[in-house]
Amino acid sequence: MEKKAEIGLIGLAVMGENLVLNMESKGFTVAVYNRTTEKVDKFINGRGRGKNFIGTHSLEELVISLKRPRKVMMLVKAGKPVDDFIERLIPLLDKGDIIIDGGNSHFPDTIRRTEYVERKGLLYIGTGVSGGEEGALKGPSMMPGGSREAWPLVKNIFQSVSAKVNGEPCSDWVGDNGAGHFVKMVHNGIEYGDMQLISEAYFMMKNLLNMSHDEMYHVFSGWNKGELDSYLIEITADILAFRDEDGEPLVEKILDTAGQKGTGKWTGIAALDEGIPLTLIVESVFARALSAQKEERVTASRELTGPQPSFSGNKKAFIEDIRKALYASKIISYAQGYTLMREAAGHYGWALDFGRIALLWRGGCIIRSAFLGKINEAFRKRPGLPNLILDPYFKSIVEKAQDSWRKVVSNAMNNGIPVPGMAAALTYFDGYRTDRLPANLLQAQRDYFGAHTYERIDRPRGEFFHTNWTGTGGNTSAGTYNA
Repeated sequence: MEKKAEIGLIGLAVMGENLVLNMESKGFTVAVYNRTTEKVDKFINGRGRGKNFIGTHSLEELVISLKRPRKVMMLVKAGKPVDDFIERLIPLLDKGDIIIDGGNSHFPDTIRRTEYVERKGLLYIGTGVSGGEEGALKGPSMMPGGSREAWPLVKNIFQSVSAKVNGEPCSDWVGDNGAGHFVKMVHNGIEYGDMQLISEAYFMMKNLLNMSHDEMYHVFSGWNKGELDSYLIEITADILAFRDEDGEPLVEKILDTAGQKGTGKWTGIAALDEGIPLTLIVESVFARALSAQKEERVTASRELTGPQPSFSGNKKAFIEDIRKALYASKIISYAQGYTLMREAAGHYGWALDFGRIALLWRGGCIIRSAFLGKINEAFRKRPGLPNLILDPYFKSIVEKAQDSWRKVVSNAMNNGIPVPGMAAALTYFDGYRTDRLPANLLQAQRDYFGAHTYERIDRPRGEFFHTNWTGTGGNTSAGTYNA
């Protein structure tokens, strides 16, 4: 009897190769296909030699090689390629078969695709896969959503290949239609924030404290043994220690223009759509955009003046201030991300388990860090928690870090060192804890020039008023709406 595979995978780039090697190592037979079929042969005769793989040279061959219900996973570029493969797969599959998109697709596309594929009698999963190349090979974090009926059919595969923390798999069902890709998108947005904050800490150590790369390496290595224990802190230490062929730090030879693939931008757009202040993450996206204006910045640096950085205080104490500011800002990044997920869950009807999502991120993924277990505890104690910084544990950390946080941000400002992430985080904290903001004046301005109306503090919410500020405007007001 011809051998059949438990799952098929389309797309043998590095992530695809590593993920199928992971699957095979867990006892699954995997059928593989790539649009450029030479890659299939190269893989089968290379990294896949002697293992339980079935190499296929057409989608028809791929589908025939699968056990029923058939499970076909795509790891291809987001956008049109995903739609193209869906269209080609549908005629080849039978009722109850499953199409899985493991790429970084935009969640509205996954909502649309789930509905479309289900109308064809098939099942659909859009899953976030985090952890990069190493995670794909050794155990990623996986965040599946889509057709709920599909989960029991793929659960064993997903949870077998995912990272484990204390024996618990970092993979579980997230929610209907686009929920899995939405959560992965927010994960990536938080990742943008984390990376920006760490870069700002490095930038201050380098330019304000004039620290050597060896000194910075030891600081980050030490931080990775405490509260800031995380994958990104760990690799930052490794990067700072790495030397080029001439013995100089390689990091300083890398052009300071940051790339991006769109998930951070999508997170910011989703926040604007939901009316959620995702300030730190959006500033992190804009910081990358500013970095890309390299030639303009070089020209501007010759024409625009600012203070020359100098520091005369206690260096060791200030390094601790930076650590506290980094930690407090990092908490704000997660708090904002969770606020966005809460709002979107209500909008799209997703029953997101916020504590469980934190556990999915504890292993295998880029933002894995020590305090994710504390996030789970916070939502277990108070499922309706409106903001992470209102949980006693996180509230205590942020409040205790305030003096250091303000000291770091003010020192950066006074010395002309840009810290958009830390500053945005601190400003958000101050805005969130302020019971009366200057939006009353803003509303008066809107009513003055556009008759947009306002509410009054001495009247019930939902009752709107318009004032004839100039004596010539009349009593006609604009419609009341929130965009």
